[in-house]
Amino acid sequence: MRFDPKDLVAGLAVAGLMIPEGVAYAGIAGLDPARALAAGIAGGFAYALVGRSRFAIVSPTSSSAAILAAALASLPGDAATRAVLATVLVGMTGLIFLGAALFRLGSLSAFVSRAVLRGFAFGLAITIVIRQLPKLLGIAGITAGNIAAMAAEIAGGLRRANPASALIGLAALTLLVLVRARWPRVPVTLAVLAAGILASVGLDLSAHGVALADTIRLSAPAFDLPVLAPGDWARMAQLAVPVALILFAESWGTIRTMALRHGDTIESNRELVALGVANMASALVRGMPVGAGFSAGAASEAAGAHSRLTALTAALAVLLLALFAAGLIAAIPEPVLAAVVIAALAHALSPGPLVRLFRLDRDQWIAVGAALGVLTLGVLNGMLAAVALSVAALLHTYARPRISALGRVGDGHDFVDMRQHADARGLPGVGIYRPNAPLFFANAEGALAEVARMAARDGAHTVVLSLEQSADLDSTAVEALGEFVGAEGKAGRRVILARLHDRARAVLAASGLDGVAATGTFSVADAVAQAMREQ
Repeated sequence: MRFDPKDLVAGLAVAGLMIPEGVAYAGIAGLDPARALAAGIAGGFAYALVGRSRFAIVSPTSSSAAILAAALASLPGDAATRAVLATVLVGMTGLIFLGAALFRLGSLSAFVSRAVLRGFAFGLAITIVIRQLPKLLGIAGITAGNIAAMAAEIAGGLRRANPASALIGLAALTLLVLVRARWPRVPVTLAVLAAGILASVGLDLSAHGVALADTIRLSAPAFDLPVLAPGDWARMAQLAVPVALILFAESWGTIRTMALRHGDTIESNRELVALGVANMASALVRGMPVGAGFSAGAASEAAGAHSRLTALTAALAVLLLALFAAGLIAAIPEPVLAAVVIAALAHALSPGPLVRLFRLDRDQWIAVGAALGVLTLGVLNGMLAAVALSVAALLHTYARPRISALGRVGDGHDFVDMRQHADARGLPGVGIYRPNAPLFFANAEGALAEVARMAARDGAHTVVLSLEQSADLDSTAVEALGEFVGAEGKAGRRVILARLHDRARAVLAASGLDGVAATGTFSVADAVAQAMREQ
């Protein structure tokens, strides 16, 4: 890693977010806040050493905290027992990541398109902000789990807001947003936290109903395994799977979104290893599940991180604060904690990326579906629904490919779509057609039937079928192609295959269609020349 002093400043700014986020997410999971900070410290150091994203801040996330809370609630035993089981769950989550990396399952991330990522980021930002509003305004008694229901409950509970909490939270949020907009490099987060601590101690905010953070006590690393029955280990493994899935969905969404935005290179299997090591490290310090949360990553990006030194600095700063300033952390007002989290997501709430997709008229509904999926179904189910929508849209496009009728440009060797180029001209008696998608089992019969209809309509006696999009052919496409050639021959039309790839030629020959393969040429111009010679 290249040393850049700006990364030290950025790391301090991120540390100012990790502390309030950690306290908030520990509360969601029903665990000691020290576990969240310990997880951010150990996970941050581990990822910085193994991972490759310069913006990723690996620490507890809101989504994994919510799933952890649900998992622990389903387990028997008292709070101490559940705390032990939480550590087991974190370790198993790390093992799942490492196993996925071992089997090279990171390639599954390719099914998450950029449109899905943009919608996911937008929906996740809204989700986190809404979950922080009760703490920002001091509204007690919010119990809804669904985001829409929670928003409605917050709106209905505004009359119960604590005036002191709302005043402090809104003032902190305003200061954070204004200073970052004017002076983005200034570590205003630390200044706001310090001001909140001074107000808490000097004005005795707890006496005015303002909630404060809990006391922090870090634990030493543990290397002993709890004694569990085989059935309990199996149960913990089942609960660890959704935790790993949600962390991968959120982490990969965050890492890839920011890498694409800045032109960075990342590799999914390497990130799986890094997340696995980070969670194993978190388990050793009795932490929480960790991943590359969007709000922390956004804060790192906004602070101008240039390398993973930002994450190392942030983890070290949190460690020092937890060791030597635990009493001060306990005095931070919860509305200030919520303001810090919300301010970190301010720029992520911009609809600009979605508006751009609408302007391009491409994939906009996939992005909107991803955002709505996160808001209505939760982060994991929303991401899975968006991925399914993306794959369905791809299959729909490939299942009904557009067929281009090609024509010659002038007297040269270029053949282009005549609907797109007015100067392209067709050849008498020769129909040149190109399916604009690879031929495979879902579209081969339909696409070739459309070519046959176009050839009959155009009165062609020779059909040149350009297969430049089909690098290979599956068995269904091969059979459909053989049937097409046979049917066209009975109709009095000869078929010549153009731009026939070697793999497609080989599978045609292997299937007994040697004669069809023999007609294949390397270019449309060669196929047309052959057709003209045979007239």
